[in-house]
Amino acid sequence: MFRRACARFATGVTVATTRAADGSAHGLTVNAFSSISLDPPLVMIAIDRASSVLRVFETSGYHAVNILRDDQRELSVRFSELPEGRFSGVDWHPGAATGAPVIAGVLGVLECRTVQVVEAGDHRIFIGEVVEASESEGRPLVFYDSEYTEIR
Repeated sequence: MFRRACARFATGVTVATTRAADGSAHGLTVNAFSSISLDPPLVMIAIDRASSVLRVFETSGYHAVNILRDDQRELSVRFSELPEGRFSGVDWHPGAATGAPVIAGVLGVLECRTVQVVEAGDHRIFIGEVVEASESEGRPLVFYDSEYTEIR
């Protein structure tokens, strides 16, 4: 019942990204994302403790939240389903402020410095201070009732 009730909340879809100490890019699809504060500018993402990329996010100290456009569903699926090679063939560049991967053509990007990590059930919540932000025009990719949908 809890899961069904939560599915009634429409969310945007993001890909959270970071880089390991060796420079390799890592990321995953995240719809547990929210702004928290304007002053200072803070956002949060939640990552499942069973995620294969959790350790990289824990040790990197920074991440980027790439807000997907309505035509980027394939990226959402890629970063949620592929166990490896998620960045293969994906156009991205290092963020100017953090070096975290910024995916080309997204609706918006928030580059963050991790300021706190909170244990919360089966997830870890990463609170990030936004150190760089960019946005462009377009429509968001939306997830509602356990499927992709669009704003009408």
